Amino acid sequence: MKASSPELNWFKSSYSSGSGGDCVEIANAGPSVLIRDSKRPKDAILTVGTQGWTAFIRMAARG
Repeated sequence: MKASSPELNWFKSSYSSGSGGDCVEIANAGPSVLIRDSKRPKDAILTVGTQGWTAFIRMAARG
């Protein structure tokens, strides 16, 4: 699935502020999670497997 596909639903991080600061968006692409900078959506997109993403979220939640 292409990162620019209209089927993708991008979600902004709950930690992103509305003041134009650091904004991260993610999209579920089946077996992968796509991550991009919301201010530069056409630039590089990081692709991470769902297991890796889950491990990252668990680690981040622990602080």
